[in-house]
Order: sequence, then structure tokens, then C-alpha cells
Amino acid sequence: MLPPEVRSILEEMRAERIRGASWLAMKGAEAYLVLAETLEGEELESALREMRTEIPAVNRTMASLYNLSRFIPITDKPEIVRAKAEEFIRLAEEAKREIGNIGSELIDENEVIITHSFSSAVLEIFRTARKKGKHFRVILTESAPDYEGIALARELEKLGVPFEVITDAQIGLFAERATLALVGADNVTRDGAVVNKAGTYLLALACHDSGVPFYAAAESFKLHPELTAEEVELVERPYARQGYRVRNLLFDVTPWRYVRGVITEFGILVPPKEI
Repeated sequence: MLPPEVRSILEEMRAERIRGASWLAMKGAEAYLVLAETLEGEELESALREMRTEIPAVNRTMASLYNLSRFIPITDKPEIVRAKAEEFIRLAEEAKREIGNIGSELIDENEVIITHSFSSAVLEIFRTARKKGKHFRVILTESAPDYEGIALARELEKLGVPFEVITDAQIGLFAERATLALVGADNVTRDGAVVNKAGTYLLALACHDSGVPFYAAAESFKLHPELTAEEVELVERPYARQGYRVRNLLFDVTPWRYVRGVITEFGILVPPKEI
């Protein structure tokens, strides 16, 4: 039986609409820290077995939650759980900084970058590029129906990065005006496909047609060690407009052949062979 404090964190994770796989993994690690403070012995061991199911179930599309649940060992010793959760958080923070450094080198002076949805890894690339004194502008989709793109626009405004927001339907029109595409990833399958916010596949197709290099940014804990593209479970959320049910799959799958590279803390990996 999980403690109420841990249940509360899991509910917060399920309710989140804007922040993606990185944020959810960090919140999940916090849940393990609370568990280590609350339980010990057989109760802790039993709760950890339950977390192996509960954490991935928050969003089964996201590889970060699957990998987190297996990074924490099944043990009756709270100090081990605490140490591993803290290690996960530290490695995740280091990974994001390194992705910012590596990804920012892809941005040339006066680059026009198109992106879709909100990715903390992509935002870190933009932030690092600005610190290096690079000048670029961003085309971003509003990313309906949860409008993650508007959240990204607010962050770009704080950084002083010029941008324009477009409706999702204009991806094909504006892709040809870009010189580089950067998106995040909630899952990179073992056969090299990128799973991200629905609409990413359309952006990749448009970039392919226009000759725009398309990259995904993902910490290594978003690489799934087992699943192929066909095996990923794509989560769908109920949605309706003006009384009509609207299909709302949250993610889509971009085949590796449209992805120039996956920016990780270990470097830019070329799918599928380097994944």
C-alpha cells in the first residue's frame, strides 16, 4: 500500500498537461524520495514492487517512467532507495545541461528553427545558444489542444528570443521557411523511432520534403531498451468540442528515416544503428 504522500505525487503527475517526460521522471524520483522517508523493511519492499507498476502507468508512452521504475532497485533499505533516486535526479540534470551544450552547436547565426510542443531539452538548447551569444528565431506551433506551444512562447519571451506562433495546421506551410527543426521526445524506441506530441510526424514529413534537417533532443533515460515503434502504446485522452467527440491521441511515431539525429548527453546519435 503506497503512502498518501506518494499517491498525491502520482495524481499530480497524471494531471499534468504541459510538461513532458523529463518533468514527470523528476517528479517520479521525488516520489521515491518520499517513499524512502516514510517506509522501511518489508513495507518498503512491497511499495517498491507496486511502484514498478504505478510509475509507468502514469503514462505508458513515456520511456522515462519505465526506465525510472527499473533504475530504483527492489530493496528493504530506505538509504539505498534514497541514494538511487538522488542519483537519478543528478544524472538527469547533468544530461539536460550537456544536451544544451551539444544541441546549441547545431544552431548557426541567424538560424530559423521550427519546433512543436514544449520540450525542456529543446528549451535548454535555446537557453544555451543565447548564452553563447547566438542570434536565431523560432517558429513554434500552438500545439492544440493543450497548447504547450504557448507555454514555450512565454519562456522564449523571457530569454529574449524572437519567435512567431502558428496554428498546427500551418506546419507544412512554415516548415519550408525554417533552416532547422528541433523537437523533444517522450520515447525513442530501440529501432530508432521518435515518439513525441502528436503532430511531430507531420512536421518531420514537411521538413523532409523541404530539405530541413530534423533533430530530436532526448536524455538517455528516454531511450526504451525493449519496445519497437510498433509496440509503443499511444495514450489517448478524452476530448470534445461543441458536443462532438474528437479523437485525441497525445503522441505519434516518427520513423527513424526522417530523423537526422537524436541529441543526447552522449552526443548526437544517428538512428537506428546508434540507438
